[in-house]
Amino acid sequence: KDERMKITRHGSSLIKLTRLGFVNCYLVREDDGFTLVDTGMAGSAGGILAAARAEGAPIVRILLTHAHNDHVGSLDALHAKLPGAEVLITARDARFLRGDMSLDPGEPQVKLRGGYMVCQTKPDRELQPGDRVGSLEVIASAGHTPGQAAFLDARDGTLIAGDAFQNKAGFVVAGMLRVLFPFSAMATWHKPTALESARRLRQLDPARLAVGHGAVIEQPGAAMDRAIAEAARKFQANE
Repeated sequence: KDERMKITRHGSSLIKLTRLGFVNCYLVREDDGFTLVDTGMAGSAGGILAAARAEGAPIVRILLTHAHNDHVGSLDALHAKLPGAEVLITARDARFLRGDMSLDPGEPQVKLRGGYMVCQTKPDRELQPGDRVGSLEVIASAGHTPGQAAFLDARDGTLIAGDAFQNKAGFVVAGMLRVLFPFSAMATWHKPTALESARRLRQLDPARLAVGHGAVIEQPGAAMDRAIAEAARKFQANE
């Protein structure tokens, strides 16, 4: 199986690792080493570790945007190789890693979508919105999953948004179907919540937007505005 990662660098701190052309994870450079954001699909560990070695720093933290299997698929394999790395995910999505698929009473009672997998790795820290992980601030961005988070780099305004947006076959809010890349939309749990989260992320006015699927966007405000407007029209029409 091909574990090679395409490596692209953005600014001084962000390194995008792409496997098979459509699944991204990120190395965020900190003073003490890398924070790895997401772990890709199963079988990605070797490529991630090779990329970190090539970039010259150890992975000291594994930070997860959400618990879908194309983001946590290599968590156990990486944890086995990096037992000292701190593992972090929101308290809400941490439950999915344990196999607890229940919804909270206050949440929309609609079916979970997308692939989840039970992981043996236990998070060292369960995050709440507003927490800091190195230079990254945890921003609530539920909708694609009940507990998805985005991470804002205070140093340069980079926003790593998981699947709150996708930029494959067009730039859209989670839940907007693109026929050439339908997976993210099909895996989105609650579209109105995803739209609310997209609006919240837009208010941060990020300088750079990095997503789970597709290219990194510099100065993404106008693209975010268009995607939010399109989703608002479409989701309301379907209600």
